[in-house]
Amino acid sequence: LGVVLKINSGAGGTESQDWASMLMRMYLRWCEKHGYKTSIANLLEGDEAGIKSCTINVEGDFAYGYLKSENGVHRLVRVSPYNAQGKRMTSFASVFVTPLVDDTIEVKVDPALLSWDTFRSGGAGGQNVNKVESGVRLRYQFTDPYTGEKEEILIENTETRDQPKNKENAMRQLRSILYDKELQHRMQEQAKIEAGKMKIEWGSQIRSYVFDDRRVKDHRTGHQTSDVGGVMDGDIDGFIKAYLMEFAATEQS
Repeated sequence: LGVVLKINSGAGGTESQDWASMLMRMYLRWCEKHGYKTSIANLLEGDEAGIKSCTINVEGDFAYGYLKSENGVHRLVRVSPYNAQGKRMTSFASVFVTPLVDDTIEVKVDPALLSWDTFRSGGAGGQNVNKVESGVRLRYQFTDPYTGEKEEILIENTETRDQPKNKENAMRQLRSILYDKELQHRMQEQAKIEAGKMKIEWGSQIRSYVFDDRRVKDHRTGHQTSDVGGVMDGDIDGFIKAYLMEFAATEQS
């Protein structure tokens, strides 16, 4: 899937806004090197320099698979050009990564899993209420594509005296149920991604970029490099690979 990558500057004014813009450049350079198509959907400029936030859409195969490793808080430590005393300063920015999903939900009904039977509609009086089998009962053998669980969806419809119309109404109800099941799954997946977002503060960072010591270290995997310039130019494949290797190992266990 493609990806929506959002960067927010943390507390710390100009310094953290400058840091957010450096991260934006880093990801744009990485995308460029890997042939991904990018578009900036939203950009909020900083007060003096840098950016307060930006949203980048990244299109291309496996963009989300790679960039999900970047979800979290990124910490910069450097002697700030915005500090007159030349003090070392720490800044934070959060990167939030979500898959760029197609919001359209196509409902596919497999005719082989459908069965119908008819019955006489009950109810008060009327000349043909109990004489014609206008009521329809639809059974659909549904298998959840994500969990493999099986269930029978049962729908009865006696809305009209016209059997074809009742069949049509029952099919509409079935499509609504299947649509809702898919929608619920997507909302649960989105909630999982939301839960992975951490506060922009000390202790929650996933990676530290220490310019003076020429060190970039990922706190989840322990992967680090002294090539600070290369990293800021988009060379983050080592971090992505280390994260995916660890992520895959925990998935298997």
